Parts: sequence; C-alpha cells; structure tokens
Amino acid sequence: MRIIFIGPPGAGKGTQCKQLVDHLSVPHLSTGDMLREIRGERSSLGQLVASYIDAGRLAPDFLVVRIVEEFLRREQCDSGCMFDGFPRTLLQAQLLGEQLASNGDGISIVLNLDVDEDALVQRLLKRAEIENRADDNAETIQQRLRVYRRQTAPLLDFYAQRGLVERIDGCLDPSAVFQQILDRVRQRAV
Repeated sequence: MRIIFIGPPGAGKGTQCKQLVDHLSVPHLSTGDMLREIRGERSSLGQLVASYIDAGRLAPDFLVVRIVEEFLRREQCDSGCMFDGFPRTLLQAQLLGEQLASNGDGISIVLNLDVDEDALVQRLLKRAEIENRADDNAETIQQRLRVYRRQTAPLLDFYAQRGLVERIDGCLDPSAVFQQILDRVRQRAV
C-alpha cells in the first residue's frame, strides 16, 4: 500500500504515522529525513539539495519529487510505503501520481486527520510550552495554518476526486484515532 497522511500542523500526523509504520512494517518516507540524507551524500543531487538547505530555502517541487522517486526505487519500498510531509502541493501530488503510474502503481489511501482549528492552536501552544519552543507562538502557529490551508489543504479535493480520501476524526483520544486509521486501511487493503 502507498499511504499519504494529510493534516494541519498539530493534527497528530507524526504520532499516528509512527504507530502505523510499526503496525504495517512499511517504510516511512519523510521528506525532511530524505532531504537530510541526500544532502549528506557526495553526489550532484546531494550538492543541489545542500545549496537549498544551507541557504535556508525550501527545496522546489521538482527536486523534492526527484528525491522521493529515488527512495521509491529502493527495494524496501516494493511492498508499499507511507508518505509523511509529502506531497505538500498540487504539483507534487501530480508529479507523484505520474511517477507511480509509469510503474503501474498508485496511491492506495489518503488519511485526512481532521481537527478543529481552535483545538490545533491549543495543542501546538501546549506542545511549544512542554518542549520550550519559544519560536512556536500564536503568531507563527497561525502562519503555519495559513500555509497549510493555502498549499496543502487543496490536495484533499485533488485526492477526493480520485476516491482516495478517508476522513479521520483527529479530535479523539490518540488510541481511538489510530483505531479509525487501522479500520480505514484494512478496508482499502481488501
């Protein structure tokens, strides 16, 4: 299965993704981790990634998709994988779909972790306090939510048109959220 997690900051994607990876024993493809790994390589691709990271810029869509393609070619991804933090834009989603289709593959399910925005803000402020993250204040949280609504939320319509989106109530207790996820994944695996 090829699984995509979508949800705003603070929805619990990281927590739920880790549990599902452990349960399904499939690779977890985090774009942040992939970019850092490629950056450390002494290759032309590694140098290109480093030029963006070292300048504090986001890697452009074409580069992120190219790196994801590299990881998808690895043997451990043959039986499936979980995408975390990817795709973030419609262009990334379209390019990923084209790449998978060229290999006779596709996305199996998109898990939409849906959480009320007020609850998200409270979660993120609490997390910032617990982790002593002074940079994660109400203003930066609102900015992250605006970016999510503008860039990533449109992916839900894109994937819903393909019949792939499953809504998960992210306001529930984490174990109940995970049970919803398991139920939806099992339904799609049949």
